[in-house]
Amino acid sequence: MPTSKVTVHFPCPVERVWQVVTDLSHTTWRSDLARVEVLGKTHFVEHTKSGYATNFTVTACEPFRRWAFTIENGNMSGSWEGIFEAAEGGTRLHCTETVGAKHWWMRPFVHGYLRRKQKLYLDDLRKELLK
Repeated sequence: MPTSKVTVHFPCPVERVWQVVTDLSHTTWRSDLARVEVLGKTHFVEHTKSGYATNFTVTACEPFRRWAFTIENGNMSGSWEGIFEAAEGGTRLHCTETVGAKHWWMRPFVHGYLRRKQKLYLDDLRKELLK
């Protein structure tokens, strides 16, 4: 399964980055989402603006340090992990996402898709944090 690892630095405290990333009741900063449906403490569903739903199950939640979950929809399955680290002048966020296509014909496109989605997420996050 393709894996994308990215490390980014944000000029704000780790508590602020954690709050924005994990607050599922405030996701309007995400340019790709219409809404997020929280179904329980460890389960939520993201709905894209085009109406596509992706299920997430939280597998680790260590406040201000680590947040991880599995990802599942009709086209792919995988996992995401964010490691939050206080760094000089702000926060370093290490993101690791691994995704596998459920359809053979999608496999050649997964890595590019994964990189684009991760870049969009981090660009949106940066905009929200720098408001």
